[in-house]
Amino acid sequence: MNSKLTAYIPFLILAAVLFSFTTAKGESIPNDSLTLSGIINEVVQNHPMVKKAMEDITASDARIGLAKSANLPNVDFTSSYTRMGPISQITLPDVGSFSLMPHDNYSANFNVNQTISDFGRTEKSIQLEQQAKELSNQSVEQVKQKLSQLAIGNYYTLVYLQEAVKIKVEQLQTLNEHLRYIKKKQETGSATQYEILTTQVRISTIENQMTDLKTAIQIQVSQLNSLLGQPESTSHQVRQALNLVGPSAQSDSLMASALKNRTEMKLAQEKEKVAQLRFNLTNSQNNPVISAFASGGMKNGYIPYLYDPKLNFVAGIGLKIPILDGKRKSYNLVQAQSAIQVSNQETEIARRAIVDEVVEAEANLEASQKKVDQSQLQLQQAVQAYSLAKVRFESGVITNLELIEGSTAVSESRLSVLKSKIDYTVNIYKLKIAVGERLY
Repeated sequence: MNSKLTAYIPFLILAAVLFSFTTAKGESIPNDSLTLSGIINEVVQNHPMVKKAMEDITASDARIGLAKSANLPNVDFTSSYTRMGPISQITLPDVGSFSLMPHDNYSANFNVNQTISDFGRTEKSIQLEQQAKELSNQSVEQVKQKLSQLAIGNYYTLVYLQEAVKIKVEQLQTLNEHLRYIKKKQETGSATQYEILTTQVRISTIENQMTDLKTAIQIQVSQLNSLLGQPESTSHQVRQALNLVGPSAQSDSLMASALKNRTEMKLAQEKEKVAQLRFNLTNSQNNPVISAFASGGMKNGYIPYLYDPKLNFVAGIGLKIPILDGKRKSYNLVQAQSAIQVSNQETEIARRAIVDEVVEAEANLEASQKKVDQSQLQLQQAVQAYSLAKVRFESGVITNLELIEGSTAVSESRLSVLKSKIDYTVNIYKLKIAVGERLY
């Protein structure tokens, strides 16, 4: 019996790992009645992984603004003082000598530089950053979905463990009642010490199983507190919710929905777009640039009053045409084209993985539904067998040990029904995940 319970626990740990990945911040959640929706809501709003992904969107907005800033003018102010010597002088007969420039030169200017056209390079840069932001948005959705999966795995593991403890408590109570009954029979000589010892061993086995279950609960509650951002010592109870209904759509419809809605596919497609835009930007890196410049301010040095400051300006248009860049553009284009091919292959890899997951999820859901029906039938048989065993025991036909076997079979069947229902519910969520349905 201990080996049977132990067989369930790896499944639960595996379920929590497979799903790895409660209310809004500040909203209190009753520790004795946590719901799955409340847990998921709290996790996707306040988990650090979500906040980190949201910061990536903020950074994307900044990069978009930075790309757009190339269309804006650059304005600066400059001033200078220069002492020159010797300076040129001219001597005219009957007039005398005079300087062509002052010893002390002062200037103060405002300068404006504006790109008139770079023939689409800035626009391509803006498009690239805007598409990269869409990639960040999809990453946020993926993080939330994975955290929801984590919460679901943790939640249903706790549901099983809580109910398993209740079943074991009832089983322990039944065994203790049998032990008291057998001890009374021993006093009259109707029972042996072996029957008492066997019952005590069964009790010890159940107590060991309860210890394992409570340890597993402690671990899962700690993981739940980590998801919720609560102190690790906070205790929780979760409400049982096993009444989900599986999708009724046909397999082809589910497959189409998965390929359309899965965040993995959306991310792969966004990466394709980003790679293409990066190629376009790289292709324009040697575009000509037409720019205008203007500078105005005050300076001295004008004849005849060399030391009197005067208003002055300079303005013009410039053209820059790259001719040779050491093949940098060619090599950059090769890299950009390779990135496009890699993105295309990643999309195909994602598509194949999604198809496999949908097929697997459908098959597992169908199998788990059959197991629910079978386990319920086995429980019905175990209950009837135990009822007959009690009658036969009271009639003296069977021993106490055989009656205990019947009681144990009922408890194990109840655990089997619980596990099969949880399997079925978890597989419904797995199918929802496989077809790209939001869990939050």
